[in-house]
Amino acid sequence: MSIYKKLFEAKKEIGTITKDAKNPFFKSNYLSLNGLIDAVEDVLVKNDLVLLQPIKDGKVMTIIMDVEGGDANDSVESEMQLPNIQDPQKLGSAITYYRRYTLQSLLGLQAEDDDGNSATKQVKKQSNAKPKLDAKGLSFLTERGTIEMINIALKEREVTPAQKLLLDKKLSELKK
Repeated sequence: MSIYKKLFEAKKEIGTITKDAKNPFFKSNYLSLNGLIDAVEDVLVKNDLVLLQPIKDGKVMTIIMDVEGGDANDSVESEMQLPNIQDPQKLGSAITYYRRYTLQSLLGLQAEDDDGNSATKQVKKQSNAKPKLDAKGLSFLTERGTIEMINIALKEREVTPAQKLLLDKKLSELKK
């Protein structure tokens, strides 16, 4: 059986994954790396597939290999270039984030809130306004935020012009 057939069978069994962690700064749920790996690894192994997530040449890679195969066509992979971060804790956060998203993307998985989509859709229909970035979230982002976190906040939160200036300054510092 080809790796694509095995991935197809695994994907059918995995289905939609429930978000298992809470982000206190954005008051939202997200799918943690551990939750994602717990949801997929046994199913991959059952289908004779192995998950590898090496860091190579400054990139986080996610590779799924067919253990029965013997050539390069027996694997699929996704990779993301790591940002230039000198702080080990921030780099660790970026690696975790990239591992989660390269795996989720590679398998084409959807994550669903444990409350269900119906409640979320009703709220979104009632209001198109973005939640505001509060002082606590701004403080966290300017002190310990990564480029990815700040970009998500700028996209998903309503920010004041003063907050935007602070976040843009932090982005400039992180990009150096």
